[in-house]
Amino acid sequence: MKRLAMLLCLALLGGCAHAGKGPGSLPYPYWRLGFLAPDYMEVWVETADVEDIRGHAFPRMGGGVVEVHVPDDGSGRPEVWRSGWGAGRNVNDADLPQRIFVRWQSLAEPQTYRITLEIPERARQLMVEKLDPPCPASAYREFLAVGLAPGGTVRAWVRSTCGESIEILHAQAEVEPKGPSQGKTGGQYALPLEPSAKAYIDKHGIPYGSW
Repeated sequence: MKRLAMLLCLALLGGCAHAGKGPGSLPYPYWRLGFLAPDYMEVWVETADVEDIRGHAFPRMGGGVVEVHVPDDGSGRPEVWRSGWGAGRNVNDADLPQRIFVRWQSLAEPQTYRITLEIPERARQLMVEKLDPPCPASAYREFLAVGLAPGGTVRAWVRSTCGESIEILHAQAEVEPKGPSQGKTGGQYALPLEPSAKAYIDKHGIPYGSW
């Protein structure tokens, strides 16, 4: 009984110690991870798992629909990448990102992809570099935006609240062999395309290689 009580106590202390760890070298309480896609090319993120430079894991830091512009009338030339922060979450109690694993469904194709993004040192430098002059809301680039495109193309930027955007990587994902939802849905994708997105793709196709 005493041994069990001691183990429970140690487990609680370990959990409290981990929860109490601060953001380390960050000059702000958290950074934000967001996801976006080219116009009409809708995406569903299955998971986005973060590892920071201390080796701490932060699972499920993204999921669901991403930021994507789908005009109602399906007209006009689409923008490849709009400047935005992306749909995502604040990564609390983390240090700067070391790598990010992303698995997502490209609903426009449809196809499922996965990739582990190795975040370059230059990106981390930009995230702690003080802006001069600072933005009204923040003096740092606290946003990491990841763009996911058909064909498995991935781009990423660090961004400030002033709208500044600096590209930090361009990568190619691999097809997830298990398919959508790790094969648990019998090949069914998370969502159907919005009618206007489907109409645009049916008419114009997917411009592979343009991003």
